[in-house]
Amino acid sequence: MILLGSFILATSLYFFYFQNNLAEGGFIGIALLIKHLFNISPSISTLALDLPVIFVGSYFLGKKLIFNTLIGATSFSLFYSLIEKTSPITLNFGDHLWIPAICGGVTVGLGLGLILRFGGATGGDDIITLVLSKKSNFSIGKVYFIFDAIILLVSLCYLSWNEVGYTILSVAICAKITELVYGRNIKPKKVAVPQQKRLHA
Repeated sequence: MILLGSFILATSLYFFYFQNNLAEGGFIGIALLIKHLFNISPSISTLALDLPVIFVGSYFLGKKLIFNTLIGATSFSLFYSLIEKTSPITLNFGDHLWIPAICGGVTVGLGLGLILRFGGATGGDDIITLVLSKKSNFSIGKVYFIFDAIILLVSLCYLSWNEVGYTILSVAICAKITELVYGRNIKPKKVAVPQQKRLHA
C-alpha cells in the first residue's frame, strides 16, 4: 500500500500540480520551487532534502518507520522520474485552476494518507510533521497545513496570487483527506459469545 500511495502521489503531483503551475507544501513544494528556478527534477531534489532528515528522524520515530519512509521516498522519486520522462499526457486546464486544485488535493491526500496509514512516510517533511504532531496537541492535518502555508509564501517568488490562492485551496483539501484516510478508525467486529445456561439442581 505504501508503493500504491507513492504512485498516486507522484502521478497527482506531476499532472495536477506541475503541469498546471500549482505549488505544493512541504519538501515537495520546495522541490517544485527548485524545478521552476533551476530546472532540477523533483525526483532528485526530494531525495537530497529527505535523506538527512530521515536519518536524524530515526532517533525519534524508530527504525521501522524510517525503513518504510525510505521505501516511500525512493519509490516516489522513481515513479515521478518515470512519469516525467515517459508520459505523453498533458493535463493543462488553463484558467480553470479549480479543477486541478480540487482533483490534486483529493488524490494527493489519498496517496499521502495511505502511506502514513500503513506505517510509512514520503520523506523528511512527513517525519517533521509526525514529530511535531506527537509533541503538540495539533492533528496531522493541521501541522501539514501550517507547514505547507509557509512554503506557499515562499512560492510567491514564481507564482501569481491567483495560483497561490488555488494552491491553498488544494492544500486545505489535501490536509483534510490525509487526516481522514490516516486517522480513520476501524472498529473490530463484535462477536457474540453464547452464554452457557446454568443447570439448577
